[in-house]
Amino acid sequence: MDSVQSSQPELAKKARVQVAHPMLAMMGMLIGGFVGMFSETSLNIALPQLMAQLNVSTATVQWLVTGYMLMVGVVLPLSSLITKWFTTRQVILFALIDFAVGAIISASAPGFGVLLFGRMIQGIATGLILPLMFTVAMQIFPPYKLGAAMGMVGLVIMFAPAVGPTLAGIVLGVASWRWIFWLFVPFLVIAFGIAVTSLKNIAEVTRPKVDFLSIILSTVGFGSLVLGVSLASDQGWGSVSVIGALVVGILVLAWYTHRQLNVDKPILNLRAFAITGFRIGASLVMINFGIILSAMYLLPMYIQKGLLLPVALTGMIMFPGGLMNAIVSAISGRLYDHVGAQMPARLGFIISMVGALMLALTSTQTAIWYVILAHIILMIGAPLAMSPSQTHGLNALTGPIAADGSAIMNTLQQIVGAIATAIATSLLGIGQAAYLATGAHQAAGAFVNGAHYGFYFTFGLALVGFLLALRLPKMMK
Repeated sequence: MDSVQSSQPELAKKARVQVAHPMLAMMGMLIGGFVGMFSETSLNIALPQLMAQLNVSTATVQWLVTGYMLMVGVVLPLSSLITKWFTTRQVILFALIDFAVGAIISASAPGFGVLLFGRMIQGIATGLILPLMFTVAMQIFPPYKLGAAMGMVGLVIMFAPAVGPTLAGIVLGVASWRWIFWLFVPFLVIAFGIAVTSLKNIAEVTRPKVDFLSIILSTVGFGSLVLGVSLASDQGWGSVSVIGALVVGILVLAWYTHRQLNVDKPILNLRAFAITGFRIGASLVMINFGIILSAMYLLPMYIQKGLLLPVALTGMIMFPGGLMNAIVSAISGRLYDHVGAQMPARLGFIISMVGALMLALTSTQTAIWYVILAHIILMIGAPLAMSPSQTHGLNALTGPIAADGSAIMNTLQQIVGAIATAIATSLLGIGQAAYLATGAHQAAGAFVNGAHYGFYFTFGLALVGFLLALRLPKMMK
């Protein structure tokens, strides 16, 4: 190892910010980030139980997903400004306390309204933690270890939503949905303790003048966009409320973008998109996250409503894919250090296409082993492309703009994830209606046909990702 390090250029041996134990400094954030990302998909498998126990409709219960992602999407663009007003340590400690409070409120909620309120509080915490994980990793690890460090962060981003349905299914098999939230609390307490003892501030607190108009535009724009695409799955893309929310979101975001490009000190430095490496890397990350969230939304429901299998078994079926996701996420970061982003990204999207196509060819009689295999293949491809693409994009940025790049990437990742989930849900409904229009009345068959429409969308995202990955450069020697 020493010989490898000695061959590195002198600058590549030093981190931008020297920390005695960088892995320990990251650990509190990683645990908090894992809980946040786990929370994005863990409730998907519990929605039928929540509808029955809380006596709410499908349209209402989906707000537990919509409200969470709405808050993440609103807070993320402000993360760069927040880190200029408060220390890294202060932001992370607040976020961990905030998430624990939200989890306790959700776990003890007497009704749907309080449960939704708790979920939205948790979304604030996730919106604060996600970008800081990338920013801190970029600062405290030397360049020659950056791929491995980003692979570690990628493990959190990719593995948590993939394993969410599995762990939630096991919990629901032995206890109520409330325990999903109660289980968050001890992990958050541990993360808080580690952050208190090990996390230091890594950025200068400059406290710049606050551009309140930009904050309002950001909140209204991103909030309206997420709201519009989330409502579309229930009300249809042609409804007045959906079109209105989307039009407002697009117009306000256009105003927000223009303002950020023309003010001296923007809240979010969108000039990062002028850098080709970041633009391509960020686009690949967004597409990849859309693949993950659309598939993870459809697959648990297909297993329960298409194959008619119980919720606990659904969780077990999804476990091998989640485990494979963890393994590949850890490996893919190290691949970037050795071969760059081009090969892993292209290969990852090809493998993702194979997995998505296999899921699109399922039926009501498909063997369990086939579903597991298709999921495993998808969970090899997506993380293989994710971490190298992410590192390639962020590594193209230097100086203060690096923090903005992380916030931009994570914000758009959540927005695209919400859009992908909404489109998958809409296609699910379209496919079900097409099946029933033929005169057939089998509910399971209708659901499977709808799932096929959604999985073809996942395949299409992987194809777009592969075509874009063709623009990635070879690793510089």
